[in-house]
Amino acid sequence: MIEGVQASDEWCGKMRKSLIKKTRIMLCVIGTIFFILLIWTVWSNKALMVSTISISSSHIPAAFSGFRIAQVSDLHNSEFGKNNTELLKLLSESRPDIIAITGDLIDANHTDVGIALGFAQESVRIAPTYYATGNHEAASPQYDTLKAGLEEAGVIVLEDEAVSLERNGETITLLGLGDPDFTVKGGMFGETSAMVSTKLKNLDDGEGGYTILLSHRPELFETYVNCGIDLVFAGHAHGGQFRLPFISGLVAPNQGLFPQYDAGLYTDGSTSMVVSRGIGNSIIPFRFNNRPEIVLVELNAR
Repeated sequence: MIEGVQASDEWCGKMRKSLIKKTRIMLCVIGTIFFILLIWTVWSNKALMVSTISISSSHIPAAFSGFRIAQVSDLHNSEFGKNNTELLKLLSESRPDIIAITGDLIDANHTDVGIALGFAQESVRIAPTYYATGNHEAASPQYDTLKAGLEEAGVIVLEDEAVSLERNGETITLLGLGDPDFTVKGGMFGETSAMVSTKLKNLDDGEGGYTILLSHRPELFETYVNCGIDLVFAGHAHGGQFRLPFISGLVAPNQGLFPQYDAGLYTDGSTSMVVSRGIGNSIIPFRFNNRPEIVLVELNAR
């Protein structure tokens, strides 16, 4: 009987030791995985990249085949390198014909107009720079100062305006929308879509040429389609902030959970929309599986 009890105690002791060993191994594995994810997340939040997209259309004039547009969106006063040297280096190496800034150059929660203007002053040295506002500009009391500084630097600010871009005797039209929050805050009952539709129709020159729109808001894609815009550059969604494998973005402003338009290229009929994952962060101070990006679009006539 005593021998049986001793054998049972030995067996229990071995089981406890085995369980403790397995638990330590499991905790070590979990800790290692967490540490790797932490390091990777910290690195990827500063690992700026260039995403290249090709747009082909029979509407694109032959003279604009090969025309390159670099998109910078949602900088939110972030800096990549001292005075944004890394960002500006990548922009320069992309050899754009124009640079399009699609809103939230500043952050309304910690506005630093100096950082935004410092970037803009160097951006115009690389290529002609065009700018449309975002919701953070609409929320900032310093927007007028920012706008004046941008214009002084040579940036073309497009607030519900259109300009013509000319190349070898042919033209395309570049439109820029002021963010809806300057006029309608929230837009819970469809006011935003109706307002944007009216603005775009007022900007239509009736000539039916190729049109490119700078607008901060991707959630209005259906409105852009209905207005016959050929190509839209948008931001705002921050790539869904946390990009999950096989699911994509988790959450985006004005789209909620699992946003429909979070990053990349979307096409409906003759309208294409490029949504930048953006560069900086705002309310949520970090991204996951979602590197900040410059988008480089090349036009190709068909």
